[in-house]
Amino acid sequence: MAMVGARVLSRAGLSMTTSACVISPVFVASSFGRKKRVEYAADAAGAAGRSIISSSPVLFSFSTALSCSSSSSAVSSLETDAVVPSQQPAAAAAADVASDLDLLDIRVGKILKAWKHPEADSLYVEEVDVGEAEGPRTICSGLVKYVPEEELQDRAVVVLSNLKPRNMRGVKSNGMLLAASDAAHEHVELLSPPPGAMPGERIWFGSEADQANQAASATPNQVQKKKIWETIQPLLKTTDECTAVFQDRPMRVSAGIVTCKSLKGANVS
Repeated sequence: MAMVGARVLSRAGLSMTTSACVISPVFVASSFGRKKRVEYAADAAGAAGRSIISSSPVLFSFSTALSCSSSSSAVSSLETDAVVPSQQPAAAAAADVASDLDLLDIRVGKILKAWKHPEADSLYVEEVDVGEAEGPRTICSGLVKYVPEEELQDRAVVVLSNLKPRNMRGVKSNGMLLAASDAAHEHVELLSPPPGAMPGERIWFGSEADQANQAASATPNQVQKKKIWETIQPLLKTTDECTAVFQDRPMRVSAGIVTCKSLKGANVS
């Protein structure tokens, strides 16, 4: 844990016991028989604290009331000012990841036709309408073990559409269907847009008002070069209500939120 101290305690020759705990207010008695109050405020992780103490050069003997959740370690002769660990690096990293979210082009799609890949037992090949003038895209998905073929026909889906095309056993796949899966990857469910969602509509994260602030998506080359999907994907989950979210921001279209059928606390990929 971070040490909480002050130079005046060092001059007093003070030693104390700390750990990841909450330190209760204590009273100390000086060599002159006077009482002075010392208050320590520390969070449950022992990450920050302060001391309020008289600046008089007196020697203290004291007892502390500690409420700790782990074994304590001795800290003696504190010689530095209070150390408050900064949360800024973690917050900045989270903000950087969130800023990349709009670079993904995630759209509502509709599967027009699906069949088993002739050269790969685990793959389906789907024709998916994502609202493009060029017509439906061809996408390969490793869903054979999880979704019956008949359930794919005419189904609304969520498509990550700005990935570089990949050759999958002789079939060029241009996009990826997003699905929820449990930790063991034994159960997989496709994400479902709400009823009324139109093929080609771009999906965003957050409130209804956040759509107006959605930035332009990156090119497939940029997504690959900057590893944008690899950065975002670990933070995509489903909630206890089976809502697809990035952190606490729901995946949304104008008709409502994106969900899966039943998987809670699942990964999305």
